[in-house]
Amino acid sequence: MIGLGTIINTAAILAGGLLGGLFGRFLTENTQDMLTKVCGVSTLFIAVSGALEGMLTVENGRIVSGGAMLIIGCLAIGAFVGELLNLEDAFERFGSWLKMKTGNAKDKGFVDAFVTASLTVCIGAMAIVGSIQDGILGDYSILATKAVLDLIIIMVMTCSMGRGCVFSAIPVAVFQGSITALAGLVKPLMTDAALANLSLVGNILIFCVGVNLVWGKKIRVANLLPAVVVAVIAAFLPF
Repeated sequence: MIGLGTIINTAAILAGGLLGGLFGRFLTENTQDMLTKVCGVSTLFIAVSGALEGMLTVENGRIVSGGAMLIIGCLAIGAFVGELLNLEDAFERFGSWLKMKTGNAKDKGFVDAFVTASLTVCIGAMAIVGSIQDGILGDYSILATKAVLDLIIIMVMTCSMGRGCVFSAIPVAVFQGSITALAGLVKPLMTDAALANLSLVGNILIFCVGVNLVWGKKIRVANLLPAVVVAVIAAFLPF
C-alpha cells in the first residue's frame, strides 16, 4: 500500500508523544530540563557524525575534508531566502494556532516544543528517500526504521518539553505524504550527488536544533530550511 510508510511514521510519533506525556508528568522540573539537554547533546553528536561522514574521505591513506564551501553557500543563501519568507514565524503562528485549538493555551512551552520537535523529525535524507521509495515501489522499510527512531525521540522530547512535541506528527504527515504523492516527479532530482548534499546540509541544520536544545533558542532553524533545497540544486551546477 503506497503511503503506508508515512502512516506508520505518523502513528509512531503519536505513540511516542502519548508515552512521553504519561511518563513526563511524574518527572520533576530539573529532570525535564536535564532530559532536554540530553536530547540536545544526542542530537549534536548524531548531526556531527552525519556531517563528518559527508565531509571526510580517505585519499592515498590520508583523511581529506571537503564540502565546506557547499555548507557556507547553502546556509547563506538558505538563510537569506528563509528570512525573506520568515518561515520561523510561520511555524510559530501555526504552533500558536494549534496551542489554542487543542486546549493548551496555558502551556507556555507548547510552541517551542512543537517547532523543535517538528524540525528534528522532518529534516533529513531518510524522510525524503523513504517517501520516494514508498511512493514509487510501495516499499516503506526506510520510513518504518525512521518511525522507530522518531518514536523514541518524540517520547523523550515530550517528557522534557511537553505535549507540543506530539503535534510534530502533522508536518511529518504533510511533508512525507506530499513527497510520496509526488514521488514520480521528485525521484529524477534525487541523484547520488543531490542526496549527499542534502544529507550534509540537513545534518548541519539538525546540529542547529541540538544547539537550541542545549543552550536555549539561539538559531532560527526554520529560516534555514531553504538551504536543503539549495543543496539539491547545487548538485546540478557545473562546478
